[in-house]
Formats: sequence, structure tokens, C-alpha cells
Amino acid sequence: MERRLKEILDIPVFQDDQHGTAIVAGAALLNALRLVEKDLKKVNIVINGAGSAGIAITNFLLALGAKNITVVDRFGILVSGDSNLNSAQEAIAKLTNKTKKVGTLIDALNGADVLIGVSAANVVSAEMIKVMSNDPIVFALANPIPEIPRDVALAAGARVVGTGVSNLPNQINNALVFPGLFKGALEAKVKQITIEMEVACCHALANVVTSEELNENYIIPGIFHPEVVKSVSNAIINLNK
Repeated sequence: MERRLKEILDIPVFQDDQHGTAIVAGAALLNALRLVEKDLKKVNIVINGAGSAGIAITNFLLALGAKNITVVDRFGILVSGDSNLNSAQEAIAKLTNKTKKVGTLIDALNGADVLIGVSAANVVSAEMIKVMSNDPIVFALANPIPEIPRDVALAAGARVVGTGVSNLPNQINNALVFPGLFKGALEAKVKQITIEMEVACCHALANVVTSEELNENYIIPGIFHPEVVKSVSNAIINLNK
């Protein structure tokens, strides 16, 4: 539906649950990687959940520069050609899992640097975190009950934990993006929201957190931060001058 609307309309079309979440997750990941001193192009990322949000996050991280992503769903690691995959999953499988790894979530997480969960409650165990690389980054975004509780992930060795709820640090909240994105799109009079605009918004949002402020409990600003809307909208305006 989104693709078709973009084809027939001359106004911006933006699916916030997918692309808004992807942009904020990308910004949080950029800052988390800055904190642990790892390179987006070199880290191994696991996306757990191959629905619309998981696929959108995967596509966005690839556009952002990630090279090594493995996507996992209920039936295991996505591998191109698997009869379990729907058309969207088959398309994303062709862009990920370059080593053709097979198995379950714990197999995907072995040695991984990043886990982004957009799946279901309590599907990640402490043992899974323990097989990840040093200083692992865990975004457990299932809501209201995450894939793994924040305290359990930290106790298992996670260096940075992002969540989907407002009462814990590092909330990955798509409301950080869409007000500023649409403000910028309307002011710049753009006809489409492009991937270049989304990447620019991601970097702008990440940069709201200064190097002095950045820490394990603060990798992404809150939705009431006074610089959020201005920074995101200016990213689109400046790109379209």
C-alpha cells in the first residue's frame, strides 16, 4: 500500500511504525557503537523479527552502511530460497546472511555485536546474550513486554540496552522522528520522503546527544528534548535547499 501511494500521490507518504522506528533505531545504534568504539560497517547485527518493522530496520541499516546483518524469525535464520519465507522476507534474505548461516536465534547471536528485537516477549535468554561478542548492544523493543528484561540483559553482559518503553533508559520511540520529519518535509515542499532524507534525519537525531553526554544510559534523546524536532526538520530542509 505504501509503495502504491508513493506512486500515485504528489505529497509525502511515510509509514511511521516501519520507517520511523528504523530511523530512531539507527540513530540509537550509531551512538551505541560510538560509545563501545565499534564500526557499523564491521559489526555483526542480528535482527530478531522478520515482520514489517524488522524488514524496515534491516533495509534502513543497510542504507546507513551496515554490511553484516542476519535476520531471524520464528522458524529460524532467514536464508534465501527457504520455502517458509514470504515475498518480503525472501527479498531481505537475498541482501543479508552473506555466510548462509542456518539455525536458530542463539546460532545467529554467536559472536554477534548487536541484537535488535522487534518480535515477542521473553524470546531472548541470558544465555543468548552471553554468546555474543564483547560489549554487546541489545535493543529489546517488543512492547509492552520485551524480548529480554533490561536488568537480565545487563547482568548477562550487555553493555548497552535499548527498550521500547518510556520508564526505562534509551527508549527507541518513533515519536522522535515524525514530527520533525513532516515539519521539514512541508517546509521544504518535498513530494516524496527519500532514503537520503531518512538517513539525514537519523544522523541529525544521533547528533543531538553530544560526546560529553553520551553514556550507557543515554544514547538517544527523549521526545521532549528541545533540539529534537528542530534538528530533524533542519536535516530535511538543508538537504533540499
